[in-house]
Amino acid sequence: MALNAEYAIRPGYLQPPTLGKLLRRLRDERMVSREKLAFNAGVSSSYITHLENGNRDRPTREVLHALVRYLDRIGPLSAVEHRHLLDLAGLGAGEYPDAEQLRAWITTDMHHALTLHEPNLAAYFDTRWNLLACNDSFAQAFPGIAEQGNFLHWFLGNAISRRTVVEWEQEVRLLVHWLRGLLAGSGDAAASVAFLAELAQYEQFCRIWDEEAVAYGRDRPLLHLRDLDTGTRRGVVVQMFRVDSVPHSDRIQIFLGIPVDSLAPVPSAAG
Repeated sequence: MALNAEYAIRPGYLQPPTLGKLLRRLRDERMVSREKLAFNAGVSSSYITHLENGNRDRPTREVLHALVRYLDRIGPLSAVEHRHLLDLAGLGAGEYPDAEQLRAWITTDMHHALTLHEPNLAAYFDTRWNLLACNDSFAQAFPGIAEQGNFLHWFLGNAISRRTVVEWEQEVRLLVHWLRGLLAGSGDAAASVAFLAELAQYEQFCRIWDEEAVAYGRDRPLLHLRDLDTGTRRGVVVQMFRVDSVPHSDRIQIFLGIPVDSLAPVPSAAG
């Protein structure tokens, strides 16, 4: 393969994106001086210089919002540019949207994609296990989940879950440990505290939470479910993926469950 001529002349000239480079480009595109940007954002011009030179790369959220607010007033920033600034500043997505906001964001095409996964189980969750949308196979596999609206509340507050999920204890423990990992990256401590207060009503949740164990995914792919009508047990290979989104980065997950051969009927667990 021929070597890129520019690379041959200037080895290593390709550089990763930085907050300073993006800020400088956005400022230059709007023909705004450092002094004018600094004055309108309530910081010093030397601070803008340090940001653009890379000597400082972690402004507070308030400072970054002030910079964005002024630049956006001169010339609108796209949602992608705004998201890129937040990511480069290490500030993430900010306040956590509630479940209804995220449900409203699920587009017609995304709902259609769930249908295309039939007969596999498919659903969208946020990172607090709120169910945002699901296909019929998922709803049938977890009776009552659509009404309950949250996977953890369904597991801990709906007696049907113990009869439906064969290895109930292990699955609840996994979800709670996984929640600890998800909340650590949410960037919204106040909302996390409020959600934990909801779950504190469940003794089982409190006991597992106090273990302080963390998970960042399933340690085994197979989930065992029971059909309540027939007693037939089946295995479902579960995969979880993050859904790409500019406004809701890392907030939405897709659950994909692929059924494997049905297993023999087993006695139903006590409700």
